[in-house]
Amino acid sequence: MTATLDAAGSGCPGPVEPPVLLVLVSRYRYLDADSIARLQSAAPLIMQDLPGRSRAVSGCVVLSTCNRFEIYCEIAPAPEAGKACADALEAVSSCSRLPLATLRALFECRIGPAVAEHLFGVACGLDSLVIGEREIAGQIRRALAAAQAAGTATGLLIRLLQGALRTAKDVGTRARLGGAGTSVASVAINLAVSRLSPLMLSDLSVVVIGSGSYAACIMSLLARGKCSNVTVFSRSGRTAAFAAAHAVAAVTEAELQAAIGRANVVIGCSGNGSRIGTSVMARQQKDPKPLVALDLAPNRDFDPDVGELAGVDLITLEAVRRAAPQTDSAQIQLARMLIRDSACRFYEQESLRTIDAAIIALRHHLHQALEREMENVRKRNGASTSAEETARVLRRFVRQVLHTPSVRARELAAAGRRDEYMAALEALFGISVHLAQPAGVPNALEQ
Repeated sequence: MTATLDAAGSGCPGPVEPPVLLVLVSRYRYLDADSIARLQSAAPLIMQDLPGRSRAVSGCVVLSTCNRFEIYCEIAPAPEAGKACADALEAVSSCSRLPLATLRALFECRIGPAVAEHLFGVACGLDSLVIGEREIAGQIRRALAAAQAAGTATGLLIRLLQGALRTAKDVGTRARLGGAGTSVASVAINLAVSRLSPLMLSDLSVVVIGSGSYAACIMSLLARGKCSNVTVFSRSGRTAAFAAAHAVAAVTEAELQAAIGRANVVIGCSGNGSRIGTSVMARQQKDPKPLVALDLAPNRDFDPDVGELAGVDLITLEAVRRAAPQTDSAQIQLARMLIRDSACRFYEQESLRTIDAAIIALRHHLHQALEREMENVRKRNGASTSAEETARVLRRFVRQVLHTPSVRARELAAAGRRDEYMAALEALFGISVHLAQPAGVPNALEQ
């Protein structure tokens, strides 16, 4: 597992600790179908298990889609990063039953400023099959909602994901990315319809394999295209409820082959690792109508041999990628610049939050000291206090406030660290003090 423990090359300053952000990013394209299915089903368990398992992790959000699996965490200061990464992988292994050794090779750990820049890029669709697609923003929004419902989303993580969504909106407005306003599903459906020209989407009979969030997105696109002849099949056990929610027909496994025989398009988006083979997809008619099999699952819902069947046109994600709108390199560079700037602003704002806490603490300390002096005056003089007495109170207040800084000044000077104290005075109060060089101590410039 590769750990990036600093922000080299990120172009912006690191956060003020604590807290620190960490993300574990899976190399999804290297996962087999069974591993993908296990990770996706374990996502809610991982999100709840990890904060309780690790003292280094205070909150987490899991972004699990058909094309990615990422775990965003708020952790203790950077020295705990290695422990947090290890704990996160153990949680994934425990909840998914995948070997820890396998997970170490499949996940990359990123820490600090690199986390925001990565997520903001993901939210803008720069890491998507279709550059600039907007579907991922909705998936991030749902991941955040799930973490908030489970009580695992800390304030920092909420601000991170909300910042990613704002960045996606801004980049979508200012950069002309090729897939802006589109999604993998919309490009895929348009490609399928083009293979069946002159038929329109509203003319087609469609079978959808799946009942998850991706299938719901497909159903929305079909409804928008006025495709009403839709049938749903799923091995998840949610077929009837899903079909009812979308006002379409549901079929059982025994009825699937007949439904496919009547269809123009079959869309696979379940990703459950169980592939549909040639025996189910083969056309039975002597003069069969063309059938497009649209495979949108990264781990494949159709056996590759389906593409060899007469009358069947198998479209994979690779074909969808080739059909996606192309993006000018200058626009991608503009998008990356906007993302980098947005990530820098996010960390600057988080740094200001920590300074705000320090300022509040200082103000509280001063108010307490002043209130103690005023209380002493009220005890001595009652409600009436002369100007002279008020002046004495304020002088005592100043002496009280300056006592600890004065002691610290002497301690630092004795330790040879007086320059640090002078720098702090200038940074905090704008006071510049030029001290004479102590006798017998050579000036560094003269050595």
